[in-house]
Amino acid sequence: MKNGKKIGVWFRNDLRLHDHQPILEALNRAEFVVPIFCFDTRNFTETSYGTAKTGFFRARFLLESVRALRVKLQSKGADLIILIGKPEEEIVNLAGLLGLQQIVAYKEVAAEEVRISDLVEEKLWKLKISMDLFLGNTLFNKEDLPFPIKDVPDTFSIFKKRVERDSHVRSCLIEPEFIPYPENITANEIPTLQDLGINDQLIDCRGVLDFKGGEAAGLGRLHEYIWEKELIKNYKNTRNGMLGADYSSKLSAWLSLGCLSPRKVYEQIKAFENDRVSNGSTQGLFYELLWRDYFRFVFKKYGSRLFNYEGLKTEGPDYKEFTEEDFFLRWKTGQTGIPFIDANMRELSATGFMSNRGRQVVASFLVYDCKVRWTYGAAWFEEKLIDYNAATTWGNWAFIAGVGNDPKEVHSLNIIKQAFDYDAKGEYVKYWIPELQNLPTYLIHQPHLMTVDQQKLYGLQIGNNYPIPLVDFKKFEKQY
Repeated sequence: MKNGKKIGVWFRNDLRLHDHQPILEALNRAEFVVPIFCFDTRNFTETSYGTAKTGFFRARFLLESVRALRVKLQSKGADLIILIGKPEEEIVNLAGLLGLQQIVAYKEVAAEEVRISDLVEEKLWKLKISMDLFLGNTLFNKEDLPFPIKDVPDTFSIFKKRVERDSHVRSCLIEPEFIPYPENITANEIPTLQDLGINDQLIDCRGVLDFKGGEAAGLGRLHEYIWEKELIKNYKNTRNGMLGADYSSKLSAWLSLGCLSPRKVYEQIKAFENDRVSNGSTQGLFYELLWRDYFRFVFKKYGSRLFNYEGLKTEGPDYKEFTEEDFFLRWKTGQTGIPFIDANMRELSATGFMSNRGRQVVASFLVYDCKVRWTYGAAWFEEKLIDYNAATTWGNWAFIAGVGNDPKEVHSLNIIKQAFDYDAKGEYVKYWIPELQNLPTYLIHQPHLMTVDQQKLYGLQIGNNYPIPLVDFKKFEKQY
């Protein structure tokens, strides 16, 4: 019997009410439910790489998402308790103060988040308060995989084949209609960016999408992409685009904070296939969800190893420590002298977003051409990306560096070929590097090949108003 029992629901990277197991479990077990969100102050500090753990764009998106969750909870009769500090202190203190009998939450997979969960559980136990964690926020439930976590395949292709053949995606859980909330509990204010130590930043109107945090915004983008514009049916042909809102789904930011459940996205993909069309594009978007699952299960299997430079191997790729600081600085500020790299890095700093193609290219360039340790790049993405999550970001960087889950150990790309393949007319480069606006197409990706007379003709002096290339690209140059 419930008998006045109160359970706290600790929201972390699951800022929604649809398809949310912990809150439904709390409703089944208790008379009153207390939703909680804690801004962990450690997430707003500097890393050992000199980068911020959370930059402006992700912090703003997080605050918007927390506000949206509070509004949604209030519409259900509840509220959201806001805490600032270390969860193992703040949540435990709150639980004792309010007389909570239990805390429920989703289980995380990244090492730092797991350690914090363990600390919270340990301290709650001393107060005779239990904690129940559910492994979710994935497309496939751990219990439904055709292998235990310790046997998750070390290549995605094998994982995909076995999961598609031997597993299934569960239906989304229903959203609660009403959440009973204790009387006389005042929910405090949500902090500002300044409260979190984040400097405000001007919003660049050139961004691919005006990302707004929250469940409603995520569901809105999902509906627009699949149903209103039917963009999903051409996803396979457009996914390597560089400009505009619609070349890809752009759902990753909402998925990363759990404003969208991956099962909700899958549900809509299957509905579209049943109602409109099923093709390689609809399947392609499903595979992106599957990659996301794969990285989470790999992190669950290997713990903190994918944060190490050698990753899952015995050693990482070669690097040159004596040039690392300067090369990393020029890479992250978009001053490498390689237009396709610079355009992507400037977009990231200005908007918090970069295309999937761009992410692969700039990562390959940093690791194999600049010889900078890949972990520096992953840390920079952690600061800048609006859609950052530990498993996908660090997993992808380890993959590019050849120390992750792939039998191929080198993923070096021909940067100039990539530029001409995916930005053939130089429209993307000109969009983000206005100083190159006057260059003809054949020079846009390799302005360093210009003669002195050409530099005068186009008003561009290499080494003055655009940098000399950071590395020697003779082996990549495209001849005309």
